Amino acid sequence: MLPMTPKAKQRLLMTIVLLAGLFAILKLTYWVHFHQGKIEIQQQSERQLKELVSFLDGALSRYESIPHVLSTNPMLANVLNDQQNPKKVQELNLYLEEIQHVTEASDIYLIDALGIAIAASNWQQPFSFIGKDYSFRPYYTDAISGNLGRYYAVGTSSDKRGFYFSYPIYQQGAKGILGAIIVKVDIADIEQQSTSIAMAGQYQFLISDPDDIVFISSVDEWRLASLTPLTQAKQYALNASKRYAERPIGELLIKPQYQEDSLSNGHIYQIRSGNSQAQYMDTHHLMTKAGWRVHILAPMKPLLESMPALMLLSASIYLLLALGLLFSSERRRNLQRMQLAQSLLEQRVEERTQDLQQANDRLKDTQDELIQAAKLTVIGSLSASINHELNQPLAALRSYAQNTQTFLVRNMPDKASDNLKIIIELTDRLADIVGQFKSFTRKSQGTDSATDLKGCIKQALTIVQPEIDKQGVELDVLLPEGQYQVWGDKVRLQQVFVNIMSNAIVAMQQSSKRTLSIRVNCADKFCISIQDSGPGVRESQMEKIFEPYFTTSERTGLGLGLSISQRIIESMQGQINVANAEDGGAIFHIILPIYLAEERQSS
Repeated sequence: MLPMTPKAKQRLLMTIVLLAGLFAILKLTYWVHFHQGKIEIQQQSERQLKELVSFLDGALSRYESIPHVLSTNPMLANVLNDQQNPKKVQELNLYLEEIQHVTEASDIYLIDALGIAIAASNWQQPFSFIGKDYSFRPYYTDAISGNLGRYYAVGTSSDKRGFYFSYPIYQQGAKGILGAIIVKVDIADIEQQSTSIAMAGQYQFLISDPDDIVFISSVDEWRLASLTPLTQAKQYALNASKRYAERPIGELLIKPQYQEDSLSNGHIYQIRSGNSQAQYMDTHHLMTKAGWRVHILAPMKPLLESMPALMLLSASIYLLLALGLLFSSERRRNLQRMQLAQSLLEQRVEERTQDLQQANDRLKDTQDELIQAAKLTVIGSLSASINHELNQPLAALRSYAQNTQTFLVRNMPDKASDNLKIIIELTDRLADIVGQFKSFTRKSQGTDSATDLKGCIKQALTIVQPEIDKQGVELDVLLPEGQYQVWGDKVRLQQVFVNIMSNAIVAMQQSSKRTLSIRVNCADKFCISIQDSGPGVRESQMEKIFEPYFTTSERTGLGLGLSISQRIIESMQGQINVANAEDGGAIFHIILPIYLAEERQSS
């Protein structure tokens, strides 16, 4: 086996540290979330427990005073004193039956001092309590002792779960106790209402007696089952008390073993129900009067189901942070290497900077030459019209000069003077024409300034006017009143207008109607529209029209005019685009920002 390289050892150590950190963060996440979840569940369970205990107290207290109220009726003492009188007994049976309907109690019955029932509200039912011996019941013992009795049990006659309230019947005018009146409350109704409360609160509940037997529960499988191990001694004691009559008592499958600690809440148990089992947190409270221990069992399933996602989130954050640290460390090392490489590169850059600067200067000169070439191309295409424009004044000059000689020979100085004035005007006109072309063809100095927009348009029209006249183009110009300025190079802006106008004149050579329309609109920016009446621009050429060296079959030249025009307009913070007009022909839109002297000074 080959020995590990230092780099491989470093990677192995880093992997071990990363996995150890991942294990620690997962364990910490589980513990913190589980601990916090337990606290929240217990707090919620305690609130739900108070609500449930309050409901149970209210449900039982509704019947608690009934035995005491009934004991004040002399009819009960009279029957106890005259038990052999069937008429009195029957009247009492009917009275107890009526009271049972009004109070909605399960059963109401009267027992004598020996614990034998002598009258009952269920006197006509097959399981009537009359004649039954209840002296073994604790509620009988409590009542005969002169106290209010409370007791839970399964009825030996009805086989129904019930809660019993008893109160003694005293001999009138004496202190002796003749018997007791018993009111039985059906536990099933209370259990059903409590289950509805538990379902709304998304928890389970059970109520256990002092023997830890569950006699009320929201889960059927838990009912009449022991929370603690059902030993033989405990089974014997339950059978002897007859609390659950003939009902079989099972043992609740609960892990770990139930801990009966009135001061401790929050134990987590795993309880089996049928073929399934689930974990619950136990929160309980002792109802002293009733002798009940009420348990709220909050399911742990939602908390446990939320764990994987939370742990995955924690693991993802940990891994992202770890990878971030590794990346940062690697980045620092790379930066060090890059700084070393950069120092070497800077030396090379310094050596190449001068060459690049020279190349850049040559490129700029080349660009200026291309712009100048485009200008000369335009002048070349207009040369015939320019010759025509110059030949007319020259021919007129020759004619007027000859006439002037004749007038001088004939001694006609006045007419000769008039001819000389005309010759001077024609000379000025030639100077203007030549001056416009001279200004257009000279190289730009590359300096921007406030430029009169209308003046540029008029000067451009002066240059293309000979070609307009030669081609018979109708000129339609609409310029706004006032002075409008843009910021840029006057000569280059003039070149843009000449390029577009010249292209428009060429495009209309095959058209029967030749119209060149120029409009200037002013809103938040200037919009100069130049429209011809030619065939327009084909859709296939629309995206290429501003590309360098692109030309159409109708045009001649280098194909640089529109490309250069676009660069000039963009250097002035503007834009240029082309479209086909609705009434035919192509229309170029040149959009330029309005020059404001105040803004230029502030900037």
